[in-house]
Amino acid sequence: MEEMITREIFRNFPVWMKASFYVVGLLTVAFFVYGFWLKYKKYSRGRDAGRFNHLGKRFMKALGKMATNSTVMKRDSYAGIAHWMIFWGFIVLLIGTTIIALDQDFLHLIFGVSVLKGTFYLWFSLFMDVFGVLFIVGLFMMLFRRAKKLPQLDYTRVDRKADEYDRKGYMTDDKIFTWFLLLIAFTGFFIEALRIAADGFPAFEKWSPVGFALARVVDSFGSLNTLHMLTWWFHGIIVLLFIAYIPYSKAMHMLIDFANLMFTEEDAVKKLPRVTEEKMKEGMGYVKIDDFTWKELMDFDACTKCGRCHIACPAKNSGAPLSPRDVILDMRTYADATIGKPEIFGQIFNNGSSKAKGKKEPAIAGDVIKAETLWSCTTCMACVEACPVGIEHLTTIVNLRRTLVDEGNMEDMLQDALMNIGDYGNSFGKPERMRAKWTKDLDFKIKDARKEEVEYLWFVGDYASFDSRMQDMTRKVASILNKIGLDFGILYDGEKNSGNDVRRIGEEGLYEMLAEDNIAAFEEASFKEIFTTDPHSFNTIKNEYPEFGGSYTVHHYTGLLCKLIDEGKLKLSDKLKGVKVTYHDPCYLGRYNGETAAPRRLLEALGVELVEMPRNKENSFCCGAGGGRIWMDDSKLDERPSEQRIKEALSLGNIEYFIIACPKDYAMYSDAVKTSGNEGKIAVRDIIELIEEAL
Repeated sequence: MEEMITREIFRNFPVWMKASFYVVGLLTVAFFVYGFWLKYKKYSRGRDAGRFNHLGKRFMKALGKMATNSTVMKRDSYAGIAHWMIFWGFIVLLIGTTIIALDQDFLHLIFGVSVLKGTFYLWFSLFMDVFGVLFIVGLFMMLFRRAKKLPQLDYTRVDRKADEYDRKGYMTDDKIFTWFLLLIAFTGFFIEALRIAADGFPAFEKWSPVGFALARVVDSFGSLNTLHMLTWWFHGIIVLLFIAYIPYSKAMHMLIDFANLMFTEEDAVKKLPRVTEEKMKEGMGYVKIDDFTWKELMDFDACTKCGRCHIACPAKNSGAPLSPRDVILDMRTYADATIGKPEIFGQIFNNGSSKAKGKKEPAIAGDVIKAETLWSCTTCMACVEACPVGIEHLTTIVNLRRTLVDEGNMEDMLQDALMNIGDYGNSFGKPERMRAKWTKDLDFKIKDARKEEVEYLWFVGDYASFDSRMQDMTRKVASILNKIGLDFGILYDGEKNSGNDVRRIGEEGLYEMLAEDNIAAFEEASFKEIFTTDPHSFNTIKNEYPEFGGSYTVHHYTGLLCKLIDEGKLKLSDKLKGVKVTYHDPCYLGRYNGETAAPRRLLEALGVELVEMPRNKENSFCCGAGGGRIWMDDSKLDERPSEQRIKEALSLGNIEYFIIACPKDYAMYSDAVKTSGNEGKIAVRDIIELIEEAL
């Protein structure tokens, strides 16, 4: 009886028909392998990315992300659930097809045995039907989502006029990919139904509930055996065409995205890659396709055009000519054209290619990716954090900025800021001896950590030291720490700009000089740990200085204050209890370094009522200052990111204070309140001001 509970794969097929299928199948596999080889050929042109360490750990981590769809689920549960059904539906159907192939072409052909029978076959049939339905439901959910015309799925560019490019290829590829999958699923069920009806509805086929129910419908069609054979061939050809189509289309993301997630480094952006000595001989930045690492070249192909980075980008939302998605897609187009394999379903520019008119070979930084596009980036990392497939947009952007810096292709204001930092160690162009001038109005003397031993070294930073709007805040920090008896000191004129934003501008040479000078000053000082009020300095000292020989325990001041509360050294009253506030997570504190708890712990200890903005913690919106943007002209923006953020805070209703924990944030948001006409409606305050009141 168990021998009868099975199915015949090549049902009623003559030998020549079976042979034909295998011949076509082998040709398809060859076409697939060739396309895969072209991808490998492209990636092999890239420089080493140093990502082959801990392969087992990397594999399991990527497997976990793919299995749970956690990166797709993040902040879009609808898309995540739909994608989970598609993913697991596809995986189960693929495993099922593989089992059939092994059973038919290996076990049965060579050993004369079969596993597709009896109880195993019954459960096999049930699983295939259930996950086949999930697969179809997930696909229709995605079709419905796309029909809603969500902004992230709009392929309109922000940097070119509509007649300068054509992206119909992307839309065609989306449709082909989806309908290929739907046809495969539907014809699979239809074959099953025709087989069940033609075999006279065997009782065991009830374990294929969808096929059995559909068999009732097709039973009246007539010529079931012929119809089954025709449908089988149609299904088989569709499957083989899909396999052949994979390496040349959006479908390739099914393979590349796993690899991209596997080789992604979580600290790749907060710890930017250093320029190698070999590369430095040619120039700091990227000028040719071979300058990119193989991981960056893989990034270009991994993009699924989901648009999450596109809608998260503060530059794009402000009307700047930057979309992280388009940077990646333009680089894909250029990389493919460079190795002689243009995209089948790619974008077309008005001159028929991605190359600039009148030039033999376009400059990547300037022609392929426009200079104004690269300079629009705030390096906030929102694109990287939003990406579900592990693309590291910022390494590409910063390395192309390095080329622009080498060429002197930048705004005058930015050039002046870099010259000031190079000459004076600060962006304000003030003499080094004035760095600690803010301390003169204090009624106590802050220790010079170069002369006296201290427990904590305070790295103050440029804006906290020189900006008149921030100096009073800096004095409050000093006064509070002195009041509670913290043993701390500063470097006085020995401190220089930390270099965090200098590096992200692309001035790598100046950054390395600043890092080495600050580390030398640290070595002269006597301290146990470092703290800073500046998240930008916090990021680079903590994450990037170790590569230059400076490894320290580094705190943001909110984390240090929490530590002091835990130790009983800082006690706060409930004077501010019930005051409604909202808090802005600085990009370099929350998104870059995951420090979102400490500021909220302080607000909780203060007793204020915290009302979260829709975009908070790792999903916070940028103020627009990072990546050197604070030193650039933003008058051409439709609406500055800082103004958008103030509006977001006001939409919460009745908020008294907009709380910040970054000197640059204070500067940006104080201005934004004025320029957006909201003075008197909300006040920008640093957490330290609330601490002072509560003391």
